Amino acid sequence: MDLAISGKDKETPKSGEDEWSEWLDFNRETISSLVPEETGLFKVHASMKVLYIGIALNLKTTLLESTTDPCIGKGQRFSYMVNDGPLDGLKTEMLKDYRLRHNGKLPTCMESAMQ
Repeated sequence: MDLAISGKDKETPKSGEDEWSEWLDFNRETISSLVPEETGLFKVHASMKVLYIGIALNLKTTLLESTTDPCIGKGQRFSYMVNDGPLDGLKTEMLKDYRLRHNGKLPTCMESAMQ
């Protein structure tokens, strides 16, 4: 997963649009104040390496819970996309792209969950 920030990444998503938020600090304060309680996808990284790609029925709640996860909680930044459509297919495509770029491996926190 390429973490280079493009102009598109800097836009804050509007409800119903398939656009990623800018990369934000992964902490409870930022999540509580900026993340909507809507359905969507999210990705968490540390040191420019994606740790986790996930889907959520409630982005705010899921991201707040993720801050206490032993692996995902090590994240430093996150980005999200509000999307009320079918999310499993989007997540599958993101993981497929990630694996193509990283010799078939999943993000770190997803590899450990598969073992």
